[in-house]
Amino acid sequence: MKNFVEELRWRGMLHDIMPNTEEKLNEGMTSGYIGFDPTADSLHVGHLTQIMTLIHFQRAGHKPFALVGGATGMVGDPSGKSDERNLQTPEMIEHNLKGMKSQLAKFLKFEDAGNGAVMVNNADWFKDMNLFTFIRDVGKHITVNYMMAKDSVKRRLEGDSGLSFTEFCYQLIQGYDFYYLWKNNNCLVQMGGSDQWGNIVTGTELIRRKDQGTAYAIT
Repeated sequence: MKNFVEELRWRGMLHDIMPNTEEKLNEGMTSGYIGFDPTADSLHVGHLTQIMTLIHFQRAGHKPFALVGGATGMVGDPSGKSDERNLQTPEMIEHNLKGMKSQLAKFLKFEDAGNGAVMVNNADWFKDMNLFTFIRDVGKHITVNYMMAKDSVKRRLEGDSGLSFTEFCYQLIQGYDFYYLWKNNNCLVQMGGSDQWGNIVTGTELIRRKDQGTAYAIT
């Protein structure tokens, strides 16, 4: 089994890594994921590094999950954005999802029995969750102080456009994605761009506080 983290490091693709992540990956095959929000009906150059990361993850003997954000795509991630995104209709999102799914299938091996890639849609677990369940099961474990400390939130609050409650909650929604995959698919690692570090760590924190579990992060 190849050292996945060393491969990223050698290629200059490693920005941040949570302590003990490399050691955990070197123990054997591990499941990890990257999320892709359907902001367009095609993958674009901004997705290239994340696609390459999943390819190297699978080649190193690990099991990659590609999460397409049918739910998060309806909210919009404030990370790296100075203004709020225009909200998309469910029809637009469904159209975009179909295009992204077909393209991701060209880069990852989904048929391998051992570490075959898996594609999931977070709309599948959010569609039946109501607001009160979300507040009780997710919101109670993450403090507002913790959320306000995120750089993406600070930058937006300091800007002229501010930050809507919709986008403020995005890190909780992404955090629950990680919790759900950790709980149901033994997905131990979330990977993403450097602007996603705060959202990813919210997921590891939710796992720790809700179930006293351990998860890992790489950007």
